[in-house]
Amino acid sequence: MSALLIFGQLAQYMGPQLQPHLPILHGLFQQTLLPSMPNDVRIAALRATASFVQTLEEANDRNVFQDLLPSMMQTITQALEMNEEATAQDALEMLIEIAGVEPQFLRKQLVEVVGHMLQIAEAEGLEEGTQHLAIEFMVTLTEARERAPGMMRKLPHFIGKLFSILMKMLTDIDDEPAWHSAEEEEEDAGESSNYEMAQECLDRVAISMGGSTVLPAASELFPAYISDQDWKKRHAVMIALAQIAEGCAKVRCH
Repeated sequence: MSALLIFGQLAQYMGPQLQPHLPILHGLFQQTLLPSMPNDVRIAALRATASFVQTLEEANDRNVFQDLLPSMMQTITQALEMNEEATAQDALEMLIEIAGVEPQFLRKQLVEVVGHMLQIAEAEGLEEGTQHLAIEFMVTLTEARERAPGMMRKLPHFIGKLFSILMKMLTDIDDEPAWHSAEEEEEDAGESSNYEMAQECLDRVAISMGGSTVLPAASELFPAYISDQDWKKRHAVMIALAQIAEGCAKVRCH
């Protein structure tokens, strides 16, 4: 495991020198990512794999390691099943790095990977930090337009599902009657980390994906929210509209 940890730290400096040894490295990573390996070994292998993939300049070289992606995802799944969320969060952070730097590495298995992330984002009983990282992964992919143009727009039902998750998070807000008569206003009173995360992500997704992609998802969800008796849902629509306004500004209404 020590060798994997060191490799993970040095991969960005050693990539060109190690390029001739891709088959050997692939075999090493494949072996150490096996479910039978201890979690600390698997997370070290995932870190080493993620770091190395980001150093490879040629797509063909990166593709050599694409078949390791299911094992990388399984590392997260197994950690969550064992209630080791800190390990899962470490793995998610590494995948976020790949999503930002080499999103094309995920293209062939994008449906499965994003499906896993949506499940984590919606799963009850998980720490908010874990769910937020899964959402950050997906939002990061939507922002990778230059490296992977159109990739997320072609993913069936993705925006609708992500938008639904973010809208639900916007309802995580409290209201206290005492606040209404307070002498000093607290701007963020009642706002949860879920609420703040949803606001930020709606803004980012609208800007990255554009109104023609986001507005259909919003139009499908807003009517039920705005007609609901729960003030939190009606409030969520107002906030969501404000957050997506910039990204949807270029869409013409007919």
